[in-house]
Amino acid sequence: MRLEPLPPPGADLGRAILGTWRLLSRIDLDGEGKRHVDPFLGADPVGILTFTPNSFAAQFMNRLRDAAPPPGASAPGANNTSAVGGYDAYFGTYVFDPKAGTIATTLEGALSPANVGVTFTREIRVVGDRLWIRLATTAADGTPVTRTLTWERVT
Repeated sequence: MRLEPLPPPGADLGRAILGTWRLLSRIDLDGEGKRHVDPFLGADPVGILTFTPNSFAAQFMNRLRDAAPPPGASAPGANNTSAVGGYDAYFGTYVFDPKAGTIATTLEGALSPANVGVTFTREIRVVGDRLWIRLATTAADGTPVTRTLTWERVT
């Protein structure tokens, strides 16, 4: 697999992200293009993301939650939250750097208490009814990966 470049940041990114988004894919690729599947959320998790003018909320769940690893928190990847029992959820506030095409989210609440108060910065783009979020993190085995989340607009 290859890491595809993101489109350039749009001028009205702050307005373009508003609404509710459904996760289409969550792909982690290492430097050689090898895919790493998160053992807690699986290869094809279900997800929903909502942006209002100043706040956001996100939820992710292993589509095969009955087959998910036993309850307990996953080790957080670098620059990322922890899933618990095949589920991850958090909410908070955000600010943009529109020229860089990045969003900094500060978590006010999270399933994993260790994530409360943490700020994460990600690349973000919107074109039409597609939203991409990209971040550098680590796979469960510690391998550095680039995660790309692709979303489709619901509302």
